[in-house]
Amino acid sequence: MPSTPATGIPYTLSPDAGQSSVALIARQAIVNAQQAVIGYELFNRSRTGPTHTAATDVALVFTALSHAGTDELVGKKLIFVNCTHESLAGGHLELVDPDKVVLEIPPLGHVATQEVGARLPILAQLRERGFHLAFNHTVLQSAYAAWLPLADYIKLDLSLLAADQLAVLIRYAQRHSKAELIAEKVETAQQYDTVSSQGVQLFQGYWFARPALVHAKLVTPAQASILGLINLVRQQASTDEIEEVLKKDAGLAFNLMRLINSSGFGLTREITSFRQAVMLLGLKKLFRWAALLLTTSRAGGTPSSVGHTAVVRGRLMELLALETMSQDEADQAFVVGIFSLLDTMLGLPMASALNLLSVGDNVEAALLRHEGTLGQLLRLAQACESNDDAAFDSAAGMLHLSSAQINGAHLQALAWADHVSD
Repeated sequence: MPSTPATGIPYTLSPDAGQSSVALIARQAIVNAQQAVIGYELFNRSRTGPTHTAATDVALVFTALSHAGTDELVGKKLIFVNCTHESLAGGHLELVDPDKVVLEIPPLGHVATQEVGARLPILAQLRERGFHLAFNHTVLQSAYAAWLPLADYIKLDLSLLAADQLAVLIRYAQRHSKAELIAEKVETAQQYDTVSSQGVQLFQGYWFARPALVHAKLVTPAQASILGLINLVRQQASTDEIEEVLKKDAGLAFNLMRLINSSGFGLTREITSFRQAVMLLGLKKLFRWAALLLTTSRAGGTPSSVGHTAVVRGRLMELLALETMSQDEADQAFVVGIFSLLDTMLGLPMASALNLLSVGDNVEAALLRHEGTLGQLLRLAQACESNDDAAFDSAAGMLHLSSAQINGAHLQALAWADHVSD
């Protein structure tokens, strides 16, 4: 089981007059017990320069929200933003719709009760204006009793809390607050099982998208049919052969027809037969839709966010490849990106998963060893999902791509993936 990692959402803005810079806003998904994304935590990934402070992080995120629009950055989901107490009085809070914004309020450290009380009016005012408030586990301490009724969310950092301490805090929060609990930095199945069994319903962490080491097992019948279709298309099989596969799997046929006829694919008339679908779409488009369909199939509890991450990677890599490569090479880049989480989607080691598919040597080398230009593009796509600036800069430099190019492509990929998954 695995996170939608932090997905870097690129947006270019000029924070100071006469000074232009590229600001990279990263996002990390927060999911519910059904692994559906309910919100994103946003943070500044371009933390450079002598004037960088936590307060400038907050201002930059809110400036990006006001300029780019929340729909482009997070769709219809909640937005979690780390704040400083100094920033809570800033004018940037006037720039966005508070209904979708969750302000993550930091603790004050070793403080007297009166200092907590002194901050109470501004927190209460923000909540009255429509902002949601989130706190970390320290809000459950007696010193912060005045803040606890304001908590809409309480985040429990699994990297800081021992199991026995975590259990006590969960029980206390459930008895003494109405806040929803979010387990963050969930990195293993054991951690997920532990907190979910104790009633935690929201989760954040790398377990929800990063490939995990898994034991080999059989793919589901539905996945086997999709893999068979993909192989036929890759081998340029006849329309009759492809149609026969669709006729033998009602679930595959239904989902593929639903995908093909959705508004996101831009067809001018409804496709009503399998043969018509194959002939109108052509093998190239049919492969893309089958690959997209594979990202929505789930085995062994694989989160839906894994498939979404794969779709973003595929589209991002394709768009970046088109900057310097041919259309055929860009098609290969799409294949690498969308199959880059195949091991997690199928519950198989990557080498075993690739044995089920017909892919070229370049694609296989990129997926298994990050070799070649396709491998570098995959490294860049993965770096866009983390807070690893060094990996991002290294991959971008190797590919001779500018931040503006990557930013534009990534924003397009996120919007495309969100549209396809609607």
